[in-house]
Amino acid sequence: MSQHINQQIKSTGVAQVIVVLKSPGSAAAAAPPAAATRAGASAPKTGAAAGASPLAGLMKHFSSSELSINSQLADAGHKRVAGLFNAGTSASMKAGAVKKVTPPPPVQIYPNLGIMLGTVSRDGLSGLRSDDRVASVTGAPLFRPIWPERIAAAKMTTQVTWGISTLEVARLWKEGLTGKNILVGHLDTGADGKHPTLKAAIKHFAEFDSFGQIVSPTPKPFDTDEHGTHTAATIAGRPVGGKHVGVAHEAELASAIVIEGGNVIARVLGGMDWSLSRGVRILNMSLGFPGFLEDFIPITQILRARGVLPVMAVGNEGPATSRSPGNYATVISVGAHDSNGVVADFSSSQRFKRKKDPIVPDLVAPGVATISAKPGGGYQEMDGTSMATPHMAGLAALLYQARPDATVAQVERAIFRSCVRRPGMPLERGNRGIPNAVRALRELTGINLASGTKGKKVEVGGAGKKTTKKGAAKKGGKKRASKKSASKKR
Repeated sequence: MSQHINQQIKSTGVAQVIVVLKSPGSAAAAAPPAAATRAGASAPKTGAAAGASPLAGLMKHFSSSELSINSQLADAGHKRVAGLFNAGTSASMKAGAVKKVTPPPPVQIYPNLGIMLGTVSRDGLSGLRSDDRVASVTGAPLFRPIWPERIAAAKMTTQVTWGISTLEVARLWKEGLTGKNILVGHLDTGADGKHPTLKAAIKHFAEFDSFGQIVSPTPKPFDTDEHGTHTAATIAGRPVGGKHVGVAHEAELASAIVIEGGNVIARVLGGMDWSLSRGVRILNMSLGFPGFLEDFIPITQILRARGVLPVMAVGNEGPATSRSPGNYATVISVGAHDSNGVVADFSSSQRFKRKKDPIVPDLVAPGVATISAKPGGGYQEMDGTSMATPHMAGLAALLYQARPDATVAQVERAIFRSCVRRPGMPLERGNRGIPNAVRALRELTGINLASGTKGKKVEVGGAGKKTTKKGAAKKGGKKRASKKSASKKR
């Protein structure tokens, strides 16, 4: 029994669990109509409808306990957390009148992921684990944002940010590689769709309520904090006045509000499932849970099997610490360095007793004094591995545009092989080192961008095409503040 599940059952008698099905298609078949294009579908009703379901018999193992997370949220009057969290407290709570709401059924189905989420007792857990249709049953860990270590006012005084310059991303832009036609999943606190750099970048938007149910009608893109706007613009922000904060400034975003508050695991899974339904190639998550918990490994494996590259922040707690799933061998784990190529003091790093990728992060990317968009307009700089991670999601978008048929493993390997650990950078802190866009392109496609030459743009859209570029060689502030107080750190 997972330690996480065991602790929950021991303390409350029930636990929220993730059920990974051996046949992913059975989840889609069992979900209500149109569920294949939406996330967090409720389980079918009992009776004849359930009898025809490929998951018939599994539902009986779940419990509608008053001790479940959803029941307690319903008793407290929660439904849509984004607005409540942003305001601090709702008007009804201020008045002392909390209206109880109806929680969703005890089982939620994520058809695109091929999983179920629900509450079980010890007997229910045993029943699920003995069912031949179940591949695994894992715990449902509590995700939290990886809040910035520092936020400061900033202005864009240069044409590109120092992070874009360090990665040599503009060299790829000159060859027509801008992330065009690549959709990147962005699960965060949302994103301000009115900001000039983002209003043309967000193709899809969703908000998941306290129970992980998608909010309908879909609101216009907004941010419940400021974290999501910053990370979203680093991935795909459009140039404003000739100035760039976005690595892949023609990529598109599928951005969802999944955090913070409520049944967070249901919200994150809902965002993942929804992202898959939209056809994302990359998933950026600057969030996680402290320490190493293996419960979420099957989900990252599912993402990779569906052709999605998971890019995750490793955490901001410093050496000998890390966050899951940012510390898994199944994701690109990203730490932070400053403009001098020095690993940030806050950037997490850890060594594990495993053969594959024993050290995290996999690499370090620009994450100190990173300038990006601020909700409401303008810019600000932040420090954190959350800021480094979208640099890598943006780089992956450029690479997928160069080679649309590339696999997850091929893009990941190209990024890893492009890394260089600078003199004085400890292996235990920086691992492979700092990536480079030009080298990553060469590793993935064989295209070698000759320095200082002019010629035709790279021919994109094929597998390993050679460049026709002339002269090119052919190859085989302050601590993280709350909204009300600049000195209060989250």
